[in-house]
Amino acid sequence: MRKLILATAVLAPLSSAAAAPFLVGTWYGEGQPNDKHEMWVARMSPDGAFHAQFRICLKGKALDQFNAGNWSLAGNVETIVIASVNGTPALRTDTYKILSHDAKSQTYRYLPTGFVYTSHRVADNFELPSCETIS
Repeated sequence: MRKLILATAVLAPLSSAAAAPFLVGTWYGEGQPNDKHEMWVARMSPDGAFHAQFRICLKGKALDQFNAGNWSLAGNVETIVIASVNGTPALRTDTYKILSHDAKSQTYRYLPTGFVYTSHRVADNFELPSCETIS
């Protein structure tokens, strides 16, 4: 019983709507864990909307993809519903288990593959770096 109460106390802050603001903001990460040739920036709005830009750098050239949709949080599971890719209607749902978070970074596991990602909070006007700077 004590373990159940402790587990509930630990997870309760993540499950309440009031706790979701820790996800709100702009987050930068590198795609396919630790691959400096893939990067992304996600903008998570307080109304549950999100916009993300993904960039793959190949020989100094950028290949960008733009996703838009909605996000939600239930317990420690974040669900992203992708409604469009590059402005074309799409429907895909991605789920992530939040492993840890603080004001500056968050670590989470993409449930279908088990990949673990870490993202860092950046300024709302952050733009992805040029591929020339990392290639």
